Amino acid sequence: MLKLDNLTIGYNKHPVIHHINMHIEKGTSVAVIGPNGCGKSSLLKGIMSFIKPMEGRIECSIPQNNIAYLPQSSTVDKTFPMTTFELVASGLFYKKSFLSSVGKEDKIQVNKALEKVGLLGMADEPLKSLSGGQLQKSLFARLMIQDSELILLDEPFNAVDYKTTAELLKIIKMWISEGKTIVAVLHDLSQVRDYFAYTAILSRELIAYGKTKNVLNNENIEKAFNNTFYPHKNAVICNK
Repeated sequence: MLKLDNLTIGYNKHPVIHHINMHIEKGTSVAVIGPNGCGKSSLLKGIMSFIKPMEGRIECSIPQNNIAYLPQSSTVDKTFPMTTFELVASGLFYKKSFLSSVGKEDKIQVNKALEKVGLLGMADEPLKSLSGGQLQKSLFARLMIQDSELILLDEPFNAVDYKTTAELLKIIKMWISEGKTIVAVLHDLSQVRDYFAYTAILSRELIAYGKTKNVLNNENIEKAFNNTFYPHKNAVICNK
């Protein structure tokens, strides 16, 4: 489904990740871990075509509008004048025109998603009234509405409590059982071990990629967090 071939991406001619080779099969759950600033979020943005490769390529067998992407919660503006229902319903427009109205069947679908995440009673509340955990639940409900084959999650449990995290993990487990492909940036290694079949350990370069039980070990983790390699700041691409 998704192939990263010698992928190097970055900003202002400065590589953030370099020479990444990965092949993700349909229906696979992949956790992406590594130290802060190592390129995890940039990798997801590259898959979404928000960042163009500096070298190499990204091959994806499904169209862009069939990819669901959850950015870090800090990128969501809670002051935007929108209700919880409207935020979740915006997931419909990834496959429909933005000018399309929300029909009766669409409303039923949105309310079902809100019910699954426990927010049906807050459908008419403005975003500013939601707690961090409630906002994240509403974003997961929006992902449900998109019903995409490939789901990209960037630190989906950042700044949410244990109970909310457990509820959201159940949704991810449901998606995995449905055969969806999940790529998630995570920090909690116990979550990685319990829910994700494959792990990519990233530290500007790919330290290891494979079945979680094989690659998530102290040696690879220490290598990632002790990696001091940085491409030259003036290089168009690194010379590795």
